[in-house]
Amino acid sequence: MSYFQGDSIFWVEVEKIKPNPFQPRREFEQNKLNSLSESIRQYGILQPLVVTRVEKGKDDGGLLVEYELIAGERRLRASKLAGLIQVPVIIRDEEEDEGIKLELAIIENLQREDLNPMDRARAFDRLIKEFGFKHLEVARKVGKSREYVSNTVRLLALPEEMMQAVASGQILEGHTRPILMLKDRPEEQATLFKEIIYKKLSIRDTESIARRIAYDKVRKKDLAIDPELVEFEEKLAESLGARVQIERKEVGGKVIIDFFTNEDIKKIIDMLHSNVARNSDDALKNYEAGNGDYIAREKAEFNKTQNNENNVVSEEKDDDNLYSLKDFSI
Repeated sequence: MSYFQGDSIFWVEVEKIKPNPFQPRREFEQNKLNSLSESIRQYGILQPLVVTRVEKGKDDGGLLVEYELIAGERRLRASKLAGLIQVPVIIRDEEEDEGIKLELAIIENLQREDLNPMDRARAFDRLIKEFGFKHLEVARKVGKSREYVSNTVRLLALPEEMMQAVASGQILEGHTRPILMLKDRPEEQATLFKEIIYKKLSIRDTESIARRIAYDKVRKKDLAIDPELVEFEEKLAESLGARVQIERKEVGGKVIIDFFTNEDIKKIIDMLHSNVARNSDDALKNYEAGNGDYIAREKAEFNKTQNNENNVVSEEKDDDNLYSLKDFSI
């Protein structure tokens, strides 16, 4: 088959097109592929795929011509679902190096917003590590700021579980910045991650919690002179099941308890009430145990007083009966 290089469009069999080994996108939603496939059946492919021509030697001495996909894998997959035999393509020079192939694949996906944050981070990282690009160079190629590229690459510092959550959309890219603030405190980081998922924390709430945790780390160094205060915070947090911060002032201070819903407040109130009631019972038992003789004397004195009062009432009743008509006869 003859072909035209440059920007000319021609048709090639789908089975001759091989996937791009540098495709940064790892996940393709089946529902969206089905929808695109139906659109292709009705209207055809509106934008051609981009490929390079690859010639391979055959055992019989002939040449096997294939095409390596640079951009358009989603369209290629949907075309196969639609049953197309040929698709329109643009052939790029086969001498183009691997860096160009990866760059084109990234740019195409970025322009279509097809890459999830983790795919984008891995793609940027490959450009930087495998092809020696600087962050600023990557930024210029994809039309973004250097900070955007650097922040995206930082996503790769997340634990695997959290990277999967970002890729699947369980948490937003904005949630990752406060999570990364706690990378040197893995337990706190894991707790915050779970709170984002189960409590549906907003990005703003997540940032607030991360800042407070980071602040507490510095603040507890200042509290080293009063370790008892740190111990109080830890005991309160454990008892209430919430983050607790104690701020001491010149006179007294205040206790700050984190909560997220009204239900959290109710649980804290119920817990405080039950603790107060239990402590009151314990205090009474302790008092009785330590003052048994005194309590016994008090009870005896009280009973004696009650008996005397009952006797007086009984005598008064007898005096009243002395003059009762029932005691006289005619």
